[in-house]
Amino acid sequence: MADHQKIHPAPAPEQEALPKPTAPLVPRGSSRSENGDPERQQPPLRRSLTPYSPSKPPKKRSCCKKCLCWSCCLLFLVIILLGILAAIIYFVFQPKIPKYSVDSMRITQFNMNNDMSLSATFNVNITARNPNKKIGIYYENGSHLSVWYKGTNLCEGTLPKFYQGHRNTTVLNVKMTGQTENATNLLQSLQLDQQSGTIPLNLRVKVPVRIKLGKLKLTKWKFLLKCRLNVDSLSPDNVIRIRDNKCKVRFRF
Repeated sequence: MADHQKIHPAPAPEQEALPKPTAPLVPRGSSRSENGDPERQQPPLRRSLTPYSPSKPPKKRSCCKKCLCWSCCLLFLVIILLGILAAIIYFVFQPKIPKYSVDSMRITQFNMNNDMSLSATFNVNITARNPNKKIGIYYENGSHLSVWYKGTNLCEGTLPKFYQGHRNTTVLNVKMTGQTENATNLLQSLQLDQQSGTIPLNLRVKVPVRIKLGKLKLTKWKFLLKCRLNVDSLSPDNVIRIRDNKCKVRFRF
């Protein structure tokens, strides 16, 4: 019987001894990092910064700007055209403001009633002068005249409807009536002014008119006339002397 061959384990090769470090991995006086070796840590993530580009404005805002710009241009064009038209009218027709004056005044009634009210009736002559060569004036219905004394309305009336041609002078006789309640203090003030010889009155006129330029009849305007009068008396059936009167005219659409 053949001899059993004995197998002996081969000795493990000796591992080479690692060289001892000459310098410590962590400097003296510093603590070891809790996160391990800093060389083995992954580098921090860096965010890539892209340049900011503003967002484009919406199309609706752009359309609004265009509409606003066109509207302003159109308005500016209309203003220029109206200015040119007004200049043409001025140089062609040479418009002048009508002149008015209060020539005479007659009082047919001015007495106190039993209920302490004052009844007054005035007949006033107003002269209207149109100095324009190529412009006529249509006086329309709806006028209103009133005579005032220190804030109190004494009487009212209206102008007739008529047409005043070029370079025309028209004398209007207007009848005005009115009644004032509780006129005791008013009569006392009137008597004091009558003794001084000067009674201040205000005549106010509002009348709608249409201007005629050649054959063209313009839209309706309003003449606002204010006349300041100084008379010597308000006695009925007596000659009333108008010491002075100043009238101013304004226009309103």
